[in-house]
Amino acid sequence: MKLPTHDRYDYVPLRGRQVYSWPGNHRLAVYFGLNLEHFSFGEGLGAELAPGGPQPDVLNFAWRDYGNRVGAWYLLDAFDALGLPLAALANSSMYDYAPDLMAAVRARGDEIVGHGRTNAERQGALDEAAERALIGEATSRLSEAEGRKPEGWLGPWISHSHRTPDLLAEAGYRYLLDWCMDDQPIWFRCRGGKRILAVPYPQEVNDIPAIVARKMGAEAFADMIVDQFDEMLELSEARPLVMGVALHAYLVGQPHRLRHLKRALRHIAAKREAIWLTTPGAIARHCESLPAGTIP
Repeated sequence: MKLPTHDRYDYVPLRGRQVYSWPGNHRLAVYFGLNLEHFSFGEGLGAELAPGGPQPDVLNFAWRDYGNRVGAWYLLDAFDALGLPLAALANSSMYDYAPDLMAAVRARGDEIVGHGRTNAERQGALDEAAERALIGEATSRLSEAEGRKPEGWLGPWISHSHRTPDLLAEAGYRYLLDWCMDDQPIWFRCRGGKRILAVPYPQEVNDIPAIVARKMGAEAFADMIVDQFDEMLELSEARPLVMGVALHAYLVGQPHRLRHLKRALRHIAAKREAIWLTTPGAIARHCESLPAGTIP
């Protein structure tokens, strides 16, 4: 019996893969992804603080909007204080809705990652022409604002169709973040002989699954980040690994959660000499520079 497969990559066990290093001869690459997202009022998708009522769902819309108006600014202050880089995973509609926030991220020199048009929709539900148009529209808006095309993509709600990697590769993207099946980057096969790199993106060390879905408290989420970091730093002595931390401003930008997040950030910052503090785009570029066959 053969089960259906995506045929994007082969099974290659972690043990036995080629060993390489990140810049500075480090073995653990760490990046922080800050999701900057815009939502429709009165319709569409969105995370919920509490079960939503009939539209317009003011409670949950306003809670999410707090992230762009307040929480993200608290987070930028926290990352500024520790000199930590960010990857801003940005809906293209953020340039029109919250231009000051996008300008602040740009001024920090953070990487801007494509994250669709808005988080009120899923691209995987679209037909090929409509999905290609969504990718093209978001890419064009980010390119216009930043003066260069984004290198990476995270689908809104981690939404993929069967052809999403193909469309991204054809649009010129060098990496995607949606797949969480590994702790090392992996090459995906795409149609037409193209390929795209899957850079690890966390679904465990991610405040939406942890806090919204599993109802984890702020202290426990910060402990999760610290434990993940300490264990991966030890595990990376044997092989190169990537640790990502996914954050949403309407969650960890709330002051009672921010206090605990800062503790986790200080823990990682204190060991910055032992790791490569980076962005997913820099990880992808380094992988492309390695000898052929190094990355499975």
